[in-house]
Amino acid sequence: MSTLVERAGLALLHRLDPETAHGLSLRALRLGLVPLPGPVTSPRLATDLAGLALPNPVGLAAGFDKNAEAVPQLMRAGFGFIEVGAATPRAQEGNRRPRLWRLPADRAAINRFGFNNQGMEPIAARLAARPGGIPVGLNLGANKDAPDRARDFATVLAHAGPHIDFATVNVSSPNTEKLRDLQGKAALSALLAGVIETRDDLARPIPVFLKIAPDLGEAELAEIAEVALESGIDGVIATNTTLSREGLSTPSPSDQGGLSGAPLFEKSTRILARLSQLTEGRLPLIGVGGVGSAEQAYEKIRAGASAVQLYTAMVFSGLSLAAEIAHGLDALLERDGFSNVGEAVSTGRERWL
Repeated sequence: MSTLVERAGLALLHRLDPETAHGLSLRALRLGLVPLPGPVTSPRLATDLAGLALPNPVGLAAGFDKNAEAVPQLMRAGFGFIEVGAATPRAQEGNRRPRLWRLPADRAAINRFGFNNQGMEPIAARLAARPGGIPVGLNLGANKDAPDRARDFATVLAHAGPHIDFATVNVSSPNTEKLRDLQGKAALSALLAGVIETRDDLARPIPVFLKIAPDLGEAELAEIAEVALESGIDGVIATNTTLSREGLSTPSPSDQGGLSGAPLFEKSTRILARLSQLTEGRLPLIGVGGVGSAEQAYEKIRAGASAVQLYTAMVFSGLSLAAEIAHGLDALLERDGFSNVGEAVSTGRERWL
């Protein structure tokens, strides 16, 4: 439950430009000004995700801590796992401001950042210095001007791989021109082959996940499912932000960029459920998009997810939301007689198909 202090802090931050407010929230986190609940777990919540032991299945999505600046603090914020990045080989500024908008009436946001980050070297150095605890992963990206974008993903993994617990191949951001073209069957197969080869050369091989877009047609999704099963990756994250503006109650402030938050919940959950059906439970799935409550996290799990991630909902509810969802999910599992998360996976998939 958010505290009076947290609600007051959010009210102040919402008076500022969204990107400035985000930077200040990360700084407050690093300075110890944000109360942290520590690990949240129970026998029902503890789960395995592609070999990763999670205290609970509620994760932090990439994008909140792009440069891995607050990893020790986020590890104590109630999440079961966190993902930082996206990281590219070289630092890049991303797109020009304004590039982030809040949509309070819809509990949503639009961003067109364009993989702004400090580059893999400082990010990897911070990850190398992190404490032990929950699994920490890195979202892999490609530089906008790279002559061979597919190679960039393997480059970042080779450099940062020794310091992370999992990696995510992000070919689904809508904010780097033609990046989503890499979701095509031939291009994706080649890209993943390079990433898996790099992963296998690490002294400690780690799970590799693929993050997909919600704006895929049936044939495209079927191709991705086929490639995912053949490539040797360890799971799929469904989904990234959407280019659609469907579900907004107010005019969109930008026709560019990805929409996240509450309006994405149904669309991303339908993709998740269909992907679960196509892969026949042979790959763990991570459900992302519009998760803002324990009930919604539970719905993603029952649609086919082994774990979930959140980000945009915290813009409106605060960091305490992670622990709140984890505790609420534990109660829902107990209510329905499940002894662990795995037992609930896909039990409600049919309603989304």
